[in-house]
Formats: sequence, structure tokens, C-alpha cells
Amino acid sequence: MTNVVRGALVAALCLSVGGGCAQEVVPVEGVPVNLGPSQVLEDHGDWAPEPLAVCPLLPRDGAAAECGTLESFDLSACERDSLTRLEANGHFTVHGIGNDIRENANSQFTGSMNFRPGGVVSYGGYPMREARVDGNAFFLSNHGTLPDGRAFRSSFVGCKAPNPSRVTGCYAVCLAGVPSFQATFEAEKVRWRAGEAEASKLTLVGEGVVNQGIVADVFVTKGHAYVVSLESALAGPGGLFVYDLSDRSAPRLVSTITYPGDSYWNAVWAKDDALYVASAARGLLVFDIAEPANPKLLRSLPDGRPIDAHTIHGDLNRLYVMSASPTPETLIFDVKNAREPVLLGRYADPSVNPLVASFPHDATSWGDRLFVNHWSAGLLVLDVSDPTNVVKRGEYVYPRATSHTNRWHYVNNRLIVFEGGEDWGAHVRALDMTDLDKPVLIGEYRLSPGVSIHNMELKGNLLYLAHYQHGVRVLDVSRPSEMREVAYFNTWRGTDRARGTLFYDGAIGMRIPGDGHVYVIDTSRGLLIFDEL
Repeated sequence: MTNVVRGALVAALCLSVGGGCAQEVVPVEGVPVNLGPSQVLEDHGDWAPEPLAVCPLLPRDGAAAECGTLESFDLSACERDSLTRLEANGHFTVHGIGNDIRENANSQFTGSMNFRPGGVVSYGGYPMREARVDGNAFFLSNHGTLPDGRAFRSSFVGCKAPNPSRVTGCYAVCLAGVPSFQATFEAEKVRWRAGEAEASKLTLVGEGVVNQGIVADVFVTKGHAYVVSLESALAGPGGLFVYDLSDRSAPRLVSTITYPGDSYWNAVWAKDDALYVASAARGLLVFDIAEPANPKLLRSLPDGRPIDAHTIHGDLNRLYVMSASPTPETLIFDVKNAREPVLLGRYADPSVNPLVASFPHDATSWGDRLFVNHWSAGLLVLDVSDPTNVVKRGEYVYPRATSHTNRWHYVNNRLIVFEGGEDWGAHVRALDMTDLDKPVLIGEYRLSPGVSIHNMELKGNLLYLAHYQHGVRVLDVSRPSEMREVAYFNTWRGTDRARGTLFYDGAIGMRIPGDGHVYVIDTSRGLLIFDEL
């Protein structure tokens, strides 16, 4: 693609969202792309809102057993003999679908079961008080008394094991002996994919271990990697960890910053001598990194009421902060003076309401166009040329969306956006969004449903994925309708610190800064450095 043609395409794209590009547009390198077979796929979402088993609680008037005990479930329609084949050891991811899912879109959940030697079973990292997994029985239960004196019991009961790595069944919560919530569930064993080794075509160069918190994000600048982690009751406080990259085969930890009551830090970005950290307690934290190994906190933004800053995206002199609460909104800052951001405007999407989880989760940009993953509202395309009057120009919404991340490229006169959710069954969608009024799903990349993707980076025609328990996956997306995996690295190991406590476990974040390396964050291991393909 010549510079003249590329410039014309940039101008056309900017005009299509209204007004010109106020900011300089970083050119998209011409990538030879054959979009592949012409196709329009129907999007059914990541999972179907259908019951996964038939094993409800028995009617109260006919039940002799206490609500939530094994005997209180009707297992007459189950294939209990199949449970003998289940390999009930190690880690399982869990997905529950509420019996009221049709009326309550939020009535679903994900989690993690951990089967340890000696019969100890935990859910979400906490031991179950009762665990019977032997022969044709699968029963896990917690029970006790609430502060108000009411007895509670929450229980999983297995109904069928379609194969040794999967079980389906029913889940119930009982309060004071009365059912308060019922669901069906599926659980999938976490393991490397069949036939895979630790790696294929990706070489691990070095590793920087993080021993606390749930590691979440990384940014690389000034010869250092800035890693942030989330506070967890089981994994300890989160914070900021700075690694000197003089020797990438042995990243050296040179600074650790944690603050009591403020150590849930989910994202990090940098510009010039400023480092930006997303804090769930204080919003946008601004650090001075004139001395790269010694960040100094300058301020938290916005002034006044604190916000829950979740992710950050920078583009030249703009910084976008996605906040989940108290108001789900995207904040737009001017960062010409990097250490003194100026708030220009805010955008709260009309989809936000108390009954549906809709909030900005992540974003990428191109000039005055901002692509925001807005959870249940899907992928939004915003015109941010006037930060005081942001206008939505397009959107792509799929059933039961959990839109989390995206990357894009513009080639052969077509805008292709790669979108990913964060849920059971979440996968990569290739969207043709050339016509913002008619976005089209043209390709998908899926692995096992029990492992979600998280973040992604696009370099040329290679899409790098942080794919939780499936580690790092690299796709050739030169034909978006036929995305093809070309490399992988399994970062997940069952013996690592804090494994099996979360559904969201494994490779979570990555950056490709253009220095020949790929920097990946694993929730338990910390910083992993690979050679770029």
C-alpha cells in the first residue's frame, strides 16, 4: 500500500465518524490480506441459556431431606453410572446457568473447583465442608449460619460425566431450609490441550517472578517492565513491581510499591516520564518515572470523588480511562504534559442500567475513533473528536455479551476488528466493520469452552492472545475468515502459586513494544518474556 493510498484511506475513515482526525494518525502498515471466503456468520453468543442437567430439588412438600443435601435432589433422570469415569483430581473451571436465566440475564456465574490429594475439595479457593466424589456420587456442599441467624447451604450435585474431563449437574442455595437460587452447571478439567507440549515456535527468554497478588498487566518503557497486580484474600496484596530489563533472560526486580487499602491495580500505561496505574480505590494514579527504577506517586485523578479505574489506553496526547463504578464511564484526558493529565470529558453509554451489567472494560483507538468493549452492550465505536460531546457511531452486540478486548487493522479498503469476550466460551470474533451501520461477523477462533481469552495484541498479520489457562496463542489472521493458530506456549502449571482459585487463571495480559520481544503476564507466575515471531 503506497503512502498516498494509505493517506487517502485514513482520511476517509476519519471523515466517516464525523469531522477530521484532530490527532495525528499512526499509519497502519500495508499487510497482504486475503479476507478468505465471503461469508456472514450468525452469532449465537458464547454459550446457550439452556439447562445443562435435570436434577432439581425435590418439592418441599414431598422432601424428607434437608434442603441442599444430596438426598434433597431428584436424580432420577441422571446418568449416575457415568460419574465413575470422571477424573476428579486437579483443577476444574465451572459455569453455572440460573434456572431463571430467561428473566434474569445476570443469573449465571463462573468459578473454579480444585480437587486436592486426600479428598480435600475447594471452590473459589475455599474448602468445601462436605465433599463426596466417589463411584456414582458427586456432591460438594458448604453450610453454616449467617450473622442474622439463618442457616445456609450451597451445594453442587453431579448428574452426568460425558467424558473423564467434564461433569454436568445442578447447584442450589438454601436459606433457612428454603431454596433461594437454583441453577445447572458444567465443569471442565484444566489441562494442556491433547497432543500439545509446553511450547511450539515460541521461545521463553526470561521470567520475573511475582510472589503476591493476582498479576494483571504490564507496560514496557525506559528499559523497564512495570507490572501491576490485584489484591486477593488468598494471594495477598497487589501493587506495582518494576523490573530492570538490562538482561531479559533474568529480569531484575528493582522496586515494589504497595499501599494499604489501595492495592487492586488492574492496568498500567506510560508516556514520557509518566506512568499511569488503574486503581480500584483512587482512580488514575500518576507516577513520575524520570528515574525509571524509582517511581514516585504524584497524584490521583480525577480530583474529588474517587472512581474504580479498571483499564487504561493511551494514544499520542490522549489517555482513556475505563471506569466500572460508581458510574460506568470512559474518561478522556489530555496528556500533552504527561505528568499533569487534564480531564477533557466523560462518556457514559445509554446502555448502562442497574439491571444489566454494562460498563467499559477496555479500548483501542485510531485517531478520533475509539473502540470500546462495553461488556453486555458489546463493542462500541465512538467519535471522540469533541471530548465534551462523544457520539456513538456504531456497535456490535452479540447474545449474552461480555465484550472485553479488541484490536483492528484497515487493509484492502476494509476495517477488520478482532473482538474478544471474557466468559465461559469466550473466543475471538473477526468483524468486518467497514460499514458501521452493518457490522458483519466473518470469522471465529474457539478453543475449549471452559477457558476464556483475555487480552490480545496485533502485530502485522499475527494476533497474539493471552488465553488464560491455554497460555499464549498466536494466530495468522491474514485471512480473518479462516484464522489459523501458528504458535503457542502453555504458561499454566497446576503447581504454581495460587492456582485453581479463579476461573480467570493463567495468561492474562501482554505487550509487544517493538523491541523484538513479547511481554506476557501470568496471574500466578508474573512476567514472562518471549522472542517475537
